Amino acid sequence: MNEIKLIIADDHELFRKGLAELLRKHDGIKIVKSVADGLEFMALVNSPFEADIVLLDIAMPNMDGFQVLKELKNSNSDIKPIVISMHNDGNYIAKCAKMGAYGYLLKNTDEDELILAIRTVGNGKKYFGAEISEKMINFMSTQSISENVLSNKETEVLGLIAKGLTTKEIAAKLFVSSRTIETHRANILKKLEVKNSAELIKKATKMNLI
Repeated sequence: MNEIKLIIADDHELFRKGLAELLRKHDGIKIVKSVADGLEFMALVNSPFEADIVLLDIAMPNMDGFQVLKELKNSNSDIKPIVISMHNDGNYIAKCAKMGAYGYLLKNTDEDELILAIRTVGNGKKYFGAEISEKMINFMSTQSISENVLSNKETEVLGLIAKGLTTKEIAAKLFVSSRTIETHRANILKKLEVKNSAELIKKATKMNLI
């Protein structure tokens, strides 16, 4: 089996060092570089530097993980990103998968799963563990339901409610009557199964509608 060349991209030095120390114990995995932000990593991508996988944090200064995924997808690089993050909500996971991540791990994942993910991706396959896959599927199913639930006009009204506009202000902006906006608002509350604007904003944010 060919040696897997690995880059660690994370702004926490202690985490980078700990991860590198852990991975050095395993045959066939070589840490070729450790960087503190996305800009450093992309500088490597745009140079004659060879690596197979990057273990990529999301929250980094200068250029975050999402931007790195986007840049990497648009480049000619063969480096495969595995996101390793504290965020375990479906929104983050689904977004990373959509942007080209080959895997998604939580920072508290155990050593066996980490190595399994690296070796799986090293073989050209994707790795999303059972828990991560479940969260992503749950989020995506909620998304598809929510997209079908609200009409385009209701979605537009929801966005303006989220910005703090009153019924009268929304009506003026959309050139309709206040009664029409009140009807839209009532329908939105009913469809999303909430009772007031505070609950509406909270649920709409969770469902990624706003």
